[in-house]
This record gives sequence, C-alpha cells and structure tokens, in this order.
Amino acid sequence: MQLYIYDHCPYCVRAEMIFGFKKIPVTLKYLLNDDEETPNQLIGQKMVPILVKDDHTAMGESLDIVHYIDQLSGTTPLNQTIRPQIQQWLDSVDEYRNKLTVPRCISIGLPEFATQQAIDYYVAKKSARFGDFKQLLANTAELIQRLQNDLLSLAPLIKSAQGTQGEFSMEDILLFPVLRNLTIVKNVNWPEPVQNYLNTMSKLTNISLYDDRAI
Repeated sequence: MQLYIYDHCPYCVRAEMIFGFKKIPVTLKYLLNDDEETPNQLIGQKMVPILVKDDHTAMGESLDIVHYIDQLSGTTPLNQTIRPQIQQWLDSVDEYRNKLTVPRCISIGLPEFATQQAIDYYVAKKSARFGDFKQLLANTAELIQRLQNDLLSLAPLIKSAQGTQGEFSMEDILLFPVLRNLTIVKNVNWPEPVQNYLNTMSKLTNISLYDDRAI
C-alpha cells in the first residue's frame, strides 16, 4: 500500500499512526504542496492523506483510512470513545494552533516544500486564510501563553504515556497529531505528562517530533 501525505499535515499523521501502531507496512509518498495533478488523478480533488490500496483503488479522508486499516489489521479494534473533555480541548486549541504552526513549517526542510514554487503556493493559500506570516510570528508570545494554559489543562486528562485512556485509542489518533505539530514551536514549556506522552506516542507510531528543529 502507498500513503500520499505531507509531513506537516495532522490529518496525514492520523493515517500514519495507525500503520505504525498496528505495524502494517506502507510506503510513504510525499507530495509537493503545489502538486494538484496527483491527488486529482487519484481521488478527484486536492487533499491528503490518500491511501492507494493493494487492489490499486484509492481512498481519502484520514479517519476513513484509520478505520480501514484498523479493521484490516485483524487485531483488537481501537476504542472509539472520545471523552468530552478531550474534544473540548481540541476545539479550543483549533482556534489558534495553525497561527503557530503554519508560518513555521516552511522553514524546517520538509519534503512538501522542496521547491520554491511549493513554498510560494502554500504561503499564498495559508496567508489568505490565517493572515500574514510575519504578523503571525510577531504574535508568538501571546499565542504561546494561550497554549501553555491549555497544556496545563490537558496534562491531568492523560491517563498514561501509552494512551490518553490508558491504552492506544481513537483519542490518541486525534490528539497526538495536534501536539506533534506544535512541537515545531520553540520555547514551549511542556508539562511532564504531556512530554512523556509525546515521546511515547512518537516511538509507538514511528513518527518523529519536530522539537529538534523548533523555531
């Protein structure tokens, strides 16, 4: 199977996680951010992740891919329960997380930004949605303070570094990609339970963090 992704895309990370955790082989195919032709040929629209299955059919939508691989694995299915407190946390952080991550991800050598054309494409699209990158970066201190408060509220909700509910579950599929992207932000003080969770999830799913490249 082949999984078409962007490294910085949290929805792609969801799909990567299920392959890594279930130890199912997959070939990762990194698309340039301005490549519209490939996804359109595969699923009729520009979006990732895209899974090309062994029968050569393609499917999009991250959670559809997660459910498909979860069933295909033949192992114990993931617990699908999402606690209201976790969903509320995700909803709160969704209000501002992109303002921290979007202007940074073009500067750390990710494969989807290997050409200037891909960078320019991304900057134009995201600036129109989230605002000027320089201004977003200028607002870093204020946004980090908001994140710090949210991380403190998240820490007691993590029951184990092995999974927010004590074992790997759908909550982790939703939460880890958001946290992993935020490791691109320098000078964040990660509460110990959250840092331990990040490190463990990274190892369990074979998905690296950005902390060594944080800016």
